Amino acid sequence: MKNEKGSLVRPDALPDSASRPVVTPLSPSVVYASDTPDMLDRQYEGGLQGYTYAREGHPNADVVAKRMDRLEAAPHSGVVTASGMAAVSAVLLGLTKAGDHVIGGNQLYGRSLRMMSDDLPRLGIATSMIDPGDIEAIRAALRPETRMVLIEVVSNPTLRVADLKGLATLCKEKDVLLVVDNTFTTPRAIRPFDWGADIVIHSITKLLAGHSDVMLGYVAARDAALNNQLRVFTVTAGMNPSPFDCWLAERGMLSFDLRFDRTQATAARLADHLSTLKGVKRVIYPGRDDHPDGARATELLHGQFCNMVSFELDGDREAANAFTRAADGLNFAPTLGDIGTTLSHPASSSHRALTAEKRAELGMSEGFFRVSVGLEDADALCQIFTDAVAAATGN
Repeated sequence: MKNEKGSLVRPDALPDSASRPVVTPLSPSVVYASDTPDMLDRQYEGGLQGYTYAREGHPNADVVAKRMDRLEAAPHSGVVTASGMAAVSAVLLGLTKAGDHVIGGNQLYGRSLRMMSDDLPRLGIATSMIDPGDIEAIRAALRPETRMVLIEVVSNPTLRVADLKGLATLCKEKDVLLVVDNTFTTPRAIRPFDWGADIVIHSITKLLAGHSDVMLGYVAARDAALNNQLRVFTVTAGMNPSPFDCWLAERGMLSFDLRFDRTQATAARLADHLSTLKGVKRVIYPGRDDHPDGARATELLHGQFCNMVSFELDGDREAANAFTRAADGLNFAPTLGDIGTTLSHPASSSHRALTAEKRAELGMSEGFFRVSVGLEDADALCQIFTDAVAAATGN
């Protein structure tokens, strides 16, 4: 008896339509069917565009990658990964080998620091952690086997500004890759490729997606061969992103520039307000005249000083606890880039693995906080901080 098509489990393709959806469809399929082995060969060999297996790429990831490519003016289409740390790992593990040497900024994101200090040495890759604002110190740390220098334009969490211009010149002179994590600053403030970076990394999880419901990363390289090497490594290592996260991230990225401008303006206002409060020892914001790297920030960021503010209470852990309890309506959470303002305490979160002495050396006391400014009304936000500082310090 002839098998009727209707008895098959998946008999039908999507219906045809003369119109198209305004919103990108969510494509959760893990696998894609081809007509013939010859067709599949052509897909894998690049002669025919088409998806095969979602670990190797899927429509929602490509939509996000294209948007990121435009934001960063990337020379080649970058790779979307399952998290920001997956993007960092792709660079550090996918482009190095035993015997290589990697220099990192001494105030990288906590997990990046941990990978540099613990994981790379375990694999036979030597590392050095150097102040990215001190070109001569980095020059002195270079070795014949140095493969790359990894920095953030603005450091986490003390908001120091790297000497990106000097580093680009030095790395080009020594034939060393310059890798820039642009998560804090975003392409709205700076495009590292324009300044000579070889590789750009992002945690899309943060301000780009912006709603604390997505975990994604992105990495792109200037050199086509390196870009392909990164793509192959992420596929092999299973660093592929979820279609659902990519779909949500695209939604968030549609309003990114508006959110960035609003939160940046409020951050500048909050930084100035904090500087007037008794009980606040210091305020760090790249747009303030008292920032130690103010001239460099002005040159690199062109007035886009971002939404991150750090400050130090006049007090210890007890004062820090009192501050977070009194900051009514603000979330104390180890994240940044949400639509709401969040508070981060490096000593108990991102930099907890460091000794108290090492944190002190980097300027992170028990009273030190990093603020990711959100979309709240600026007057209301300043009042919350006024009340919380008073409750924590008795002023």
